[in-house]
Amino acid sequence: MALSSKGTALITGASSGIGAVYADRLARQGYDLILVARSQVKLNALANHLSNETGRVIEVVAADLKQKADLLRVESILRNDASITLLVNNAGVGGVMPLLGSPVDAMEDMVTLNVTALMRLSYAVVPGFVARGAGTVINIASIVAIAPEILNGVYGGTKAFVLGLSQSMHHELADKGVHVQAVLPGATATDFWSEAGNPVENLPQEIVMSAEDMVDAALVGLARGEVVTIPSLHEGDKWDVYESQRQVLSGSFGHSSAAPRYR
Repeated sequence: MALSSKGTALITGASSGIGAVYADRLARQGYDLILVARSQVKLNALANHLSNETGRVIEVVAADLKQKADLLRVESILRNDASITLLVNNAGVGGVMPLLGSPVDAMEDMVTLNVTALMRLSYAVVPGFVARGAGTVINIASIVAIAPEILNGVYGGTKAFVLGLSQSMHHELADKGVHVQAVLPGATATDFWSEAGNPVENLPQEIVMSAEDMVDAALVGLARGEVVTIPSLHEGDKWDVYESQRQVLSGSFGHSSAAPRYR
C-alpha cells in the first residue's frame, strides 16, 4: 500500500546516477515524481519500475535543459503545479580536462546547464513555495565548489555558483518556510566520469562512493536541516569551523579606507 503523499518532487537529470537514486528514495518516502532528463526511453523505464514498486504517481518530461524551449517548459511546470513541494536540481555536466585544454563552446554549454538552468528553475519554483509557506530545494553542487583546483576550472566555478546561490537562498528564504540544501558530493560512481573523459574505474577506488550511499547520506542531512551536506567528509566539525570562520570574515569587509598593507 502506498504511503500518503508528501507532494510531488521534480528531479532533473533523473534518468540515471544520482538523479535516479533520488527518484527511488523519494518515491519510497511518499513523494509523487516528475522526472526530467533527455532520454525518454530511460525515463519511461525508470518511471514504470518505480510506479510498480511504490505505487506513486510518476510523470516523465523529456527535456534538454541546455535548450531554451525545453527549459521554459520545465519552468512552466514548476510555476503552475502547486503539488510540487520539492525540487532536486541535479542535472549537470562535468569536466576533468585542464581549463586551457577544454573547448570554450563546451565550457559555455556547461555554464548553461550547471548555472543558468539551475538558477532559472529555482526562480520558477520558489515564489510558489513562499506563497504556500513551505517547500524544499536541493541543489547538487560538488566538493570542487570549495576545492576548485581539483578538476576543470569552469566546472569548479559552476559548482561554486551553486553553493553560493544555495547559501544566499537559505539566508533569504529560511524564515519563509523554504528549506534549501546544497549537496557537495566527492567522487561518485556514476556516468559523470566517463562523460567527462575519465572513467570512474581510473580513479583510486578508496575515494569513490556509490550513488546510493551518497544520496542516502544527503537525505539524512536534509532531515537534519543542514544547509550544506558533504557526504564524504567524515570530520563534520571541520566544515563547522570553516563556515564559522567564513561568517566572521564576511563581517570584516566594510571599511571606507584600504587596508594598511596596501598603502
